[in-house]
Amino acid sequence: MSKDQTKDLLKFIKPYPQEVQEMALWLREFVWDLYPKTNELIYDNYNAVAFGWSVTEKLGHTFCSVAVLPKYVHFGFYWGSQIADPDKLLLGKGNQYRYIIVKTKEEFPRAYIKKLLKEAYANSLAKVKDKEEIVNGKTIIKSISPIKKRPGLVLPKKKK
Repeated sequence: MSKDQTKDLLKFIKPYPQEVQEMALWLREFVWDLYPKTNELIYDNYNAVAFGWSVTEKLGHTFCSVAVLPKYVHFGFYWGSQIADPDKLLLGKGNQYRYIIVKTKEEFPRAYIKKLLKEAYANSLAKVKDKEEIVNGKTIIKSISPIKKRPGLVLPKKKK
């Protein structure tokens, strides 16, 4: 099962502080436990590591994600603007993405997020036009940036 496939993700998040890594992995387990038949899409970008869950192998069908940043983690909803947020906990004003900042497990609103996840998952499924695209339980590396500008990494100087 993909929940156990952590080798690449652990390598990607290694430059981040230990507490940020632990929070990201805890959130990852939280989602995998709730949605084991979805797919984890991992993006090792130049300025952050992001991973999310999709009902297909496509970013556009992602229903939630985790962004690993130097001091904390974002837990977000790819189509967050389309789900109800009655407690107004989600941040973001763009056309689509909404998130919360997570610094500790204790402050993470689990029950509330579970409700939002349920709606986000249903919304994601509704976006799939070809049901044959639905696949289960994969971890997929979608991108690896050749440039790393994350904490703890030193970029080599360009040769003139």
